[in-house]
Amino acid sequence: MKNGKNPDPTVIHPIPGYDKEIYVKPTINNPNIIVGDFTYIADSEFESHVTHHYDWIGDKLIIGKFCQIASGVEFVMNGANHQMNSVTTYPFYTLEGWDMNPPTKSDMPLKGDTVIGNDVWIGQNAVILPGVHIGDGAIIGANSVVGSDVEAYSIVVGNPARLLRKRFDDELIKLLLKFKWWDKSIEEINKLIPILTNSDLEKVRKEIKDRL
Repeated sequence: MKNGKNPDPTVIHPIPGYDKEIYVKPTINNPNIIVGDFTYIADSEFESHVTHHYDWIGDKLIIGKFCQIASGVEFVMNGANHQMNSVTTYPFYTLEGWDMNPPTKSDMPLKGDTVIGNDVWIGQNAVILPGVHIGDGAIIGANSVVGSDVEAYSIVVGNPARLLRKRFDDELIKLLLKFKWWDKSIEEINKLIPILTNSDLEKVRKEIKDRL
């Protein structure tokens, strides 16, 4: 508890008097956008960051808990794709006056749902392309363009985004993925903060092993 208040995932503005950082979940209107508790974005709204997201395609953007999304991040959904198995990629069907029905889904290069894990940090102006899966604890560098899957607790940077390094060794990553701190209660997480924010990774490793 801080300043006499418990963390509340249903509030929009978690920083009193500041409207440029919001918890995303309580602001969502689109049923095809699913966001976990305490994920925030450094902006006053979220859904404009999800582009080319059309009902007729039905793809979903799924984001886990405790993600940190910087300003300028864009989630490009499958509606941005054009038909590529024909002579032209020009989308006549979207424009007034042209005699074309929408292509079938099987004729479109659809990539499926975009899925972001828990405790993912997405840096400023990064672009997440359709169908990408980003694992828990990953870090996406600023201005990166992510077009392929990112493993848990990896750092990727660049355009196209490439692996820079893993954040931790394989044993600690496996422990963290088993521990799933983000699924614990607010009370438990508050007690875990000294461990979750400790830079002594050997101590963290021991503490987590003791709790599993």
